[in-house]
Amino acid sequence: MKYTGNSAFTSIEEAQEFLEHYKNYEINGFGRWTVIHKSTHAFLGWWGLKYDRSLGETNIGFRFFEEHWNKGYATESAKACIHYGFNTLKLKTIIGRARVENTASIKVLEKVCICERV
Repeated sequence: MKYTGNSAFTSIEEAQEFLEHYKNYEINGFGRWTVIHKSTHAFLGWWGLKYDRSLGETNIGFRFFEEHWNKGYATESAKACIHYGFNTLKLKTIIGRARVENTASIKVLEKVCICERV
């Protein structure tokens, strides 16, 4: 949340309500994914694609718990997400954005980017 400008859920109930009303899969056929550690099954965060109707674009986004930063999970997840978007969903463009001060996310996006930096 440090770099997103969004606020965290204030309760389990608030998070549950968000999930119950999460309609991206129903509306667009895709959305964000939970990221689970392969061997420990711990919840690390989420990553995925989201269609923004107001901008007419699909973006890639993620949030990981800070204790899981700098371990390669974001890059591994991003590669899978990009592959899925282009190869399965047949998207023509996927947009990745990060705040200038979020150098770690910028590095992840640069590693998986097949695009121009603007």
